[in-house]
Parts: sequence; C-alpha cells; structure tokens
Amino acid sequence: MEDLAYYNGKITRLSEMMVPFNDRSHFFGDGVYDASVARNGIIFKLEDHLDRFFNSMALIDIQPDFTKDELRELLQALCQKLDTGDLFVYFQVSRGTAIRNHSYAQTLKPNLSVYMLPWTGDFSSQKRLKLMTTPDHRFEFCHIKTLNLLPNVLASQAATSQGLDEVVYHRDQRVTECAHSNISILINGVFQTAPLDHWILPGIARKYLLLMSQALGFDVLEHPFTVEEMLAADEVIVSSSGSLCAPVSEIDGRAVGGRDPERLQQLQDKIYQDFFKETDID
Repeated sequence: MEDLAYYNGKITRLSEMMVPFNDRSHFFGDGVYDASVARNGIIFKLEDHLDRFFNSMALIDIQPDFTKDELRELLQALCQKLDTGDLFVYFQVSRGTAIRNHSYAQTLKPNLSVYMLPWTGDFSSQKRLKLMTTPDHRFEFCHIKTLNLLPNVLASQAATSQGLDEVVYHRDQRVTECAHSNISILINGVFQTAPLDHWILPGIARKYLLLMSQALGFDVLEHPFTVEEMLAADEVIVSSSGSLCAPVSEIDGRAVGGRDPERLQQLQDKIYQDFFKETDID
C-alpha cells in the first residue's frame, strides 16, 4: 500500500477511510494524538511517544481499551503493510462515539485511529528556518497533545502566507514554544529550553536534545527565556520529531543565530547519529 488508514480494526487507503459522524473528535476535538517518523519501518523513539500518548489520555480522562504493548504491536504491524519503510506515523484516540453532548458517559469505548504515509526527512542540516512571533492565546492545556489545534492552525497559516516556516509563541514576552515544534537556544555555550509546565508540550526531540547536549559536555538549563533573549542568542533551534534540530536564521525579519556553528553542528551530528543508529536494520 502507498498509504494507510486504520480505524478501530478497519484498514483502508487513506482516501477511503470513513469515520462515524458522531465521533466526539468531530464535534469537540475530544481526543489526543501523537506522531513520529519511521525509517526502515522502525518508528523513532516509539516508547517515548507511547508514554506521552498514554499520559495525554490519562490527563483528559480517556480510558483506553488497549494496552501500550498492544498499540506498539499494532503500529509495528501496520508499518509492514506499506510499500516504503520511511513513513510519517500518526495515531490518535477520541473519547468515543455518541450523540453530541458536552458531558460524556464513562462507559464510552474510545476510537483508535492511525494513518501512515511516505516521509522523506531532510537531515542535511543546511537549511535555516525563518520564523515570526505571536502572542500565545492558547488555553492552558498545552502540555497535553490534544486535538484542539485551531490557534496553531491560524498561526501556522499566517506564517505560511508570509513565506515563513514556523511561529514562535510568547506570553508577556516569555517564549513558550512554536505552533508545532519546541524552541530552544544556545547562548554562551549553554543549551537552554523552556521548563516543562502547562505552557509547552513535552517534546520528544526536546528531551533528546537535552540529553545530547549533556553528552557533549554542554551546560544545560531548563529555564524560561524572553523574546529579546532569543533574538540575542548565539543559535536558535526548532525541534520536532520530523525536524530534530533545525537552526533559525530570521525571526520577525531580524537576522538571528549563526554565532555558534561549531556547537550547533556537534548537536546536529549527535542527534542525527542517534536517529540513524536507532532506525538502521541490523
């Protein structure tokens, strides 16, 4: 298959899948999701993504009728059905199917969805991103990977319409994260990123950038930084599962970064080596 969709045991091509009208994701975005990439059919950092997925479900009171082991086995089996092993892998659960009502029955059976399609990662590390900043008006569940992404959609579209790559959110000038990425800085040899709280998603790539920085002997700091501190940093780094360590060249039309290319390259080399090692076929 070129691409694949899964819904509660049914498997089709992505364009052929039909979802019940009364799925609560349709009315309320009542669910959570996670996503990663696969190389050679091996999903990168799958255990971390499963942990975050189950944590997100627990935080919004979704009781899955499947275990972590069962979901792992399902995702791995689905990867084998595709024509390529280099994939974008997305999985979500909604609270279930019921007539529209804000309240819900505790007995609802969750709906599990998966889709996979070919992915071509660019880990050449040559491209530097251009960003814009915007006030962070999202609600206070940013640490949960929910389906409620309307502010992210609108901010991303604003950036795209200007030919930019991402949006940097801030709350009273404190940088939180991007519309679909985490953001960190290198400053005076220190890798700094925002602390894990309800303003940011606990990104998997963020976690491993911290670990790789420590392995390289860099000082690390999980502490808030402001927009001005970001603009003055030696390097600005955007990270996500599909873009592990992407440097930034411009924010709001102002040139940034490019002042610590050696440490940046060390960090990119380290995390990309980890990616290729984990997804190589023995």
